[in-house]
Amino acid sequence: MGLDSSLTTLQGGLVVSCQAPATSPLHEPRVIAAMAAASVSQGAVGVRIDSPEHVEAVRQRVSVPIIGLWKQVYQDSEVYITPQFHHAQAIAAAGADIIAIDATLRPRPGGETLTGLIQRIHAELQKPVMADIDTLASAEAAVKAGTDLLGTTLYGYTQETQSVKPPGFDLLSTIVTQFQTPCICEGGIASPEAARKALDGGAYAVVVGTAITGIDILAQRYCNAVSPSDRSKYRG
Repeated sequence: MGLDSSLTTLQGGLVVSCQAPATSPLHEPRVIAAMAAASVSQGAVGVRIDSPEHVEAVRQRVSVPIIGLWKQVYQDSEVYITPQFHHAQAIAAAGADIIAIDATLRPRPGGETLTGLIQRIHAELQKPVMADIDTLASAEAAVKAGTDLLGTTLYGYTQETQSVKPPGFDLLSTIVTQFQTPCICEGGIASPEAARKALDGGAYAVVVGTAITGIDILAQRYCNAVSPSDRSKYRG
């Protein structure tokens, strides 16, 4: 499947991942949609959104491409990003333009193969696929399976890559050199300078999440740094 307009729109730009933990007050469709709208108003060329409910809310607020996914937790599989076709189907129906899937080499739930999943998304949903990978081997498998985009999303977040820390600039460089499939740099981009470095390194686009929309974890980091002992010395 060739590049369609939703993919070409992303080239060279910033995609903001607008997500929040399920336990967070931010985990409300209207709040996620507001995050997305704010990001787009400042120049983001796309957004990355989890769950049909949130995708639907965001679709009502923005016209830029939505990279949609649906995280699931299985006891018998570590694959959690849009693991099966019916999850992709729900995301597409909610208004996603691009379907992001876990494309690591880990066993998939339900026995569906990576190639089979990508083929069904193309044939039945008419949507391009972003393959979230963790290693060069998984990137190669995703390319062979027919993915439209690669993403370094899971670099540093799997057992295979637990010894490394994102962002995966080295992995990005290798992928750009070896494959013609566009690669989005995602994961661990914590500054504007890092985002620029990713694009200069050959990334098709760059996804930033926590550094922009991760209010919960960012507030926690600051609070942890401001210890009670620091505050007590200012009390009378």
